[in-house]
Amino acid sequence: IVGLSHALLYYRESRDRALRTAQLETRLMEAQLKTLQQQLHPHFLFNTLHAVSTLMHRDVAAADRMLVRLSDLLRLTLERLGEQEVTLASELDFLRKYLDIERTRFADRLVVRFDISPEAEAAFVPTLLLQPLVENAIKHGVARKSGAGHIDIVARHDDDKLRIEIRDDGVGLSEDALTALHKGIGVSTTRARLQHQFGADFRFEFHRLSQGVAVIVVVPWRVDRQGHTTG
Repeated sequence: IVGLSHALLYYRESRDRALRTAQLETRLMEAQLKTLQQQLHPHFLFNTLHAVSTLMHRDVAAADRMLVRLSDLLRLTLERLGEQEVTLASELDFLRKYLDIERTRFADRLVVRFDISPEAEAAFVPTLLLQPLVENAIKHGVARKSGAGHIDIVARHDDDKLRIEIRDDGVGLSEDALTALHKGIGVSTTRARLQHQFGADFRFEFHRLSQGVAVIVVVPWRVDRQGHTTG
């Protein structure tokens, strides 16, 4: 009886420790997401308002459109504040609003092509998964290229996985630059969130190409918030 009592007590303590650990990890991921979102706001505001200030002297209509896009983007961000995951369709809606702003800045120098299968849009992904990766493609690839730069965003239902690829044909990255990119807050936070949510059941890879960089994200296929899968 004494041994059984000790075993039961140990089990309860172990279960409580596991629960506390899980709660702490969840709070950590929420804090990291909020940090990423909070960093995003001033970054958008600084770049966009600077572009608006420049446009006001040569194209008032374009400056007005950019302010409208910024308003839409910030409203959507506030509506989603605190959400850990959204459908890919919702994530793409956010990304397109971000790209509307960037296209105003880069004009014909930025060409973005979407190749998204209809069924993939229903799958759930972590919030703010795509925008930091596309921003990196613009910043490190397209912005440094003299001519037009292309970014391809592809999403497919692949067996029991959702596969997303973001590919640019920019100037590419050196090995040192790629290492530094991995240590940046956007990439490191994205990797930590994927690991927290999916354990080892995900892929998050950067591949240097002959021209540009490809980012591959593969996560479990989920079409509801409970993590159920479909074949």
